[in-house]
Amino acid sequence: MIAATWFSVRSRTHVLMPGIIASAVVAAAASFLSEHYGAPVMLFALLLGMAMNFLAVDGPCKAGIEFTARSVLRIGVALLGMRITFDQVASLGWGPVLMVIGIVTATISISVVLARAFGFQSLFGLLTGGATAICGASAAMALSAAMPAHPAKERATLFTVVGVSALSTLAMIAYPMIVQWFGLSDVDAGVFLGGTIHDVAQVVGAGYSISPEAGDTATIVKLMRIAMLLPVIVCAVMIARARGSEDGGERPPLLPVFVVAFVVLAAVNSTGWVPGSIQQLGSDLSRWCLVIAISALGMKTQLRELAKVGFKPILLMVIETVVLAAMVLAILHFS
Repeated sequence: MIAATWFSVRSRTHVLMPGIIASAVVAAAASFLSEHYGAPVMLFALLLGMAMNFLAVDGPCKAGIEFTARSVLRIGVALLGMRITFDQVASLGWGPVLMVIGIVTATISISVVLARAFGFQSLFGLLTGGATAICGASAAMALSAAMPAHPAKERATLFTVVGVSALSTLAMIAYPMIVQWFGLSDVDAGVFLGGTIHDVAQVVGAGYSISPEAGDTATIVKLMRIAMLLPVIVCAVMIARARGSEDGGERPPLLPVFVVAFVVLAAVNSTGWVPGSIQQLGSDLSRWCLVIAISALGMKTQLRELAKVGFKPILLMVIETVVLAAMVLAILHFS
């Protein structure tokens, strides 16, 4: 029995390893380019992955690439829980917490309505709105993992990651100028940057370019937005379950294993018992898993597939980004 199980695991590993290694090599190259040229690592991972998409065609790497795009992604999302503690959320008081809940809910709701108006499924609005409102490419990947299988899901996910990464980079450059234009204090500047920029790296870059206080505040507000990932994923799963029931299809579990792991890790991280080195290790592992997974996802998609989405999805994501920034500025102005 044990020998048979060991043989099965060894055979499975042998099948998956070429694709996993290929995805990791692409992720390492993307990280190298990101560190040297300052562009989002997720964007480099996607573009390099698409350039290597011939590896995902029938061959020794195909099975491992499929596994990486699905299972390694879920591991990376679960490890995001190591970035969050309840003390971090509580440190700024109820005002920013209520603001984050409000802007995330409003952004996603507006995105779903606009998606339907543009002729897309509401789940596409949830995907783009969640990526814009929560934590950029990481949220897009997490929501995609929670959604039911669909022929257009991977293309929609890739487009969302490309769009949100590009918009996040533009925001990192433009938003500090908006902060100066409106004459925001360092704390308000941090709240604005942390509440509007999509990806964590760009939030940190923009915040600390203004001042240490602005950078610290921006990082904490951003972590609050990341904490909203859990309820949004649960909502996505509930919608998927309802649709599966209506269509007679398979209903996904109410709480996928990776979501439960996310909650458990966040709770453990909040106890204060986890050393800083372990927290950093968990955060780094999460980042690597997500970059490797998105490299694999890029390998599974051809550039011409993305070109088919047209202009409307781009307009949708631009509107989402502008609405989010306008809401945060309005809250800061009237509070």
